[in-house]
Amino acid sequence: MTTISVGEKLPEATFKTMTEEGAKSLTTAEIFAGKKVVLFGVPGAFTPTCSNNHLPGYLENHDALLARGVDTIAVVAVNDHHVMGAWARFTGGEGKIVYLADGNGQFVKSVGLDADFSGGGMGLRSKRFSMIVDDGTVTTLNIESVAGQAVEAGAAKVLEQL
Repeated sequence: MTTISVGEKLPEATFKTMTEEGAKSLTTAEIFAGKKVVLFGVPGAFTPTCSNNHLPGYLENHDALLARGVDTIAVVAVNDHHVMGAWARFTGGEGKIVYLADGNGQFVKSVGLDADFSGGGMGLRSKRFSMIVDDGTVTTLNIESVAGQAVEAGAAKVLEQL
């Protein structure tokens, strides 16, 4: 699969997210239709760069992103919804960021943003990325080129692009 490009529509996918009522399925249509969404992908919840560098920038810039017309900020990882729910609580991001579980990696594979971390014992994961999606269409795509960094896919970069 080639990587999704700016100007392309996101494919249909279903994610799981944790709510106060328990696990809930969310489709790409429910998340992106009629909205401007900042979606960022991380290799794994609770991993060092994801928890210490990447996600905190989106929490710190939450209000600034919304002030620039963003309706939703969402993070996706190839983790199950229980892990993503625990990560939301741990990071204090509940109610600010939508934590999307792509448990089998179907979404990241369908957009060509999957990565093989088998060498580190982590299996199929997501590349570190960020994108701005307007009504389901990718308008900006940033893919981190240096492992262990969250600069190109970070919130500061997305703010510059809005």
